[in-house]
Amino acid sequence: MNKINVLVFPAGEINSVELNDSLATCVNIKLFGASSIDKHGEYVFKNYLSDVPMINEKCFIDEFNKLLAKNNINVIFPTHDTVAEFFAENLDRINAKVIVADKKTAEICRDKEKTFNLFKGEDFCPEIYSEIKQYPVFIKPRKGQGSVGTKIIKDSNNVPTDMDLNDYVIVEYLPNEEYTVDCLTDKDGILKCVFPRSRKRTLAGVCVAGKNEELTDEIKSIAERINDRLNFFGLWFFQIKKDRNNKFKLMEISTRCSGTMGLTRALGINLPLLSVYTAMGYDIEIFGNNYNVTIDRTLITRYKTDIEYDFVYIDFDDTILIDDQINFNAIRFLYQCKNTGKKVILLTKHIYRIRETLEKHAISDKLFFKIVQIANNENKSNYIASQKEKAIFIDNAFQERKMVHNKCMIPVFDVDGIEVMLDWRR
Repeated sequence: MNKINVLVFPAGEINSVELNDSLATCVNIKLFGASSIDKHGEYVFKNYLSDVPMINEKCFIDEFNKLLAKNNINVIFPTHDTVAEFFAENLDRINAKVIVADKKTAEICRDKEKTFNLFKGEDFCPEIYSEIKQYPVFIKPRKGQGSVGTKIIKDSNNVPTDMDLNDYVIVEYLPNEEYTVDCLTDKDGILKCVFPRSRKRTLAGVCVAGKNEELTDEIKSIAERINDRLNFFGLWFFQIKKDRNNKFKLMEISTRCSGTMGLTRALGINLPLLSVYTAMGYDIEIFGNNYNVTIDRTLITRYKTDIEYDFVYIDFDDTILIDDQINFNAIRFLYQCKNTGKKVILLTKHIYRIRETLEKHAISDKLFFKIVQIANNENKSNYIASQKEKAIFIDNAFQERKMVHNKCMIPVFDVDGIEVMLDWRR
């Protein structure tokens, strides 16, 4: 099977992680990430490309096309609104399919004043003011994303004096529920799906808590009217919020993947994958599962170390098995070692027959290069070949770690430290 080579650019943003989660395990996709400024992408993308010129550099398109040719890239996902707009303006100069709307649509979606002017007169368009004459009102940058730069003006004392309001739009204050609506338009311009989700809590403008919501006639009508007036290609989304009369009003539209589009994916609708198929000219069919999903997330931590190791010595009781339950991080790490050719030695003082216990918990003994079962009064440091090997040691017992560290001079980890060695790239 010939794989479709897909590039995410830039690859260090929150929505690039969602694209990785959506596409990295698809059997017919080979996924790449690339960035001009290294952020989190190198911790996530197995195929990561750095040192890409900035889009405002004269050499960008030539150098970017060389990158595309070298890696046989078929499809590109821009992850930032400014980058999406740039690609939309230069579609004929980029040597791959880009999941982005056409130039006019991208320009309108990037500028909220242009967005509201386009839909002026529609019942879902909020009231727009040329100046602040009543309170409260809401101001937001004409070009921006998330909630960066937005502000509620409650009275004359809140009017900012340190900013040029010509760079902002002044709209009616919308006090009630806020939704993001994930959509997909196929290669023929047909709106194939509309999936609303609530934004219960946000962090730096990104939704970190929400749930799928009912697709009402009102929301569906808004999506259809937006799609009729603009030319989307693949995934896109818009945000709406209820006014004082409990009617939804438009806040913004974007032509890129959103950071929380995974909530729609949790319903069985993989919008990034469907967008790749759209770019490749395939007909697509969509159906979702009939259940409700709630999402809640916070910051995650991934690590990169300079440890080089060929051998892993690992304990069993209270390390691989905790309270008679399998430690998922430990099992993940064991399979990671198998995939990368590391030799794992199970070094245990387990009081029962260890192979029988492994079998009881459905843990294959083939995960281990060697199984060494020793007496309770023995020191594990005696069974490790010290600095002659590039090795690490994992054990919940402090005294065992201390002896191995002092005698064998290799890195040692408690159970919580396993996550430091996990490789999340895929």
